Amino acid sequence: MIHDGRLPMSLAFASLLLTFLVTRTITRLIRAGRGPFRNVSSGGVHIHHVVPGIVLALIGGFLAVGTGEYLVARSVAGVVLGVGAGLVLDEFGMIVHLADVYWTEQGRISIEATVLTVAAVGLAASGFVPFDATPEGDAIGDRVAWVVVLLLDVAMAAITFAKGKVGTGVIGVFVPIVNIVAGIRLARPGSPWARRYYHDKPHKLRRATARADRRDARWKPIRRRFEDTIAGPLVAAPMPVTPRPEPRGRREVDGARHTWRRVGAGAG
Repeated sequence: MIHDGRLPMSLAFASLLLTFLVTRTITRLIRAGRGPFRNVSSGGVHIHHVVPGIVLALIGGFLAVGTGEYLVARSVAGVVLGVGAGLVLDEFGMIVHLADVYWTEQGRISIEATVLTVAAVGLAASGFVPFDATPEGDAIGDRVAWVVVLLLDVAMAAITFAKGKVGTGVIGVFVPIVNIVAGIRLARPGSPWARRYYHDKPHKLRRATARADRRDARWKPIRRRFEDTIAGPLVAAPMPVTPRPEPRGRREVDGARHTWRRVGAGAG
């Protein structure tokens, strides 16, 4: 691992995963009122942990860029970046919705984003490289074949994402055969690919819908149990408050008295 230069990425992977698990544990203890942990506030403003996460991610990123080939410095940068990324991803749903949806259904996107990131970083730490293709030789034919293979990998990844298979597409960036299989199979209904190519093919759209329903019926309960185990039970999202319109009228001033007269039928 050290010889191949994968130690910093491995440390980033470990710190990312550990930070996310520890953060979720602490937030669940705070919610239950157990333990010594409390929310952090400053001047009456609740400081979400995404704030130090962004700071640490920036420090780790710039440190990694500026340290060159020094293994120790890159390893430290990997740890700092992993901790910052774990804090940011844990509140990814809040960033997307620009609201405190941490314990709601909308907040579950944080779990999905973290799982995909952990999978991608774990593959990178294991030695998988995105679009990993190298020329077999220095001949023109070898380089042309390398370009063709690379373009094919990129095209199949784009098709997979267009078919609405985001998780599969992320894994396929590191393992191209996954995107090749996913790109050949039917798209998910509602995806950009289905809207573009299935609108005049009702038979194919029905097949895609039936396949997606079967898959969701099989895997959604498992995913729900996994998310509940990691994130805790959900709470209902607050209903948006619609402001009441101000009554139409006019204010009349008579000496020191102010009179509000409603404008309506019979009002003069």
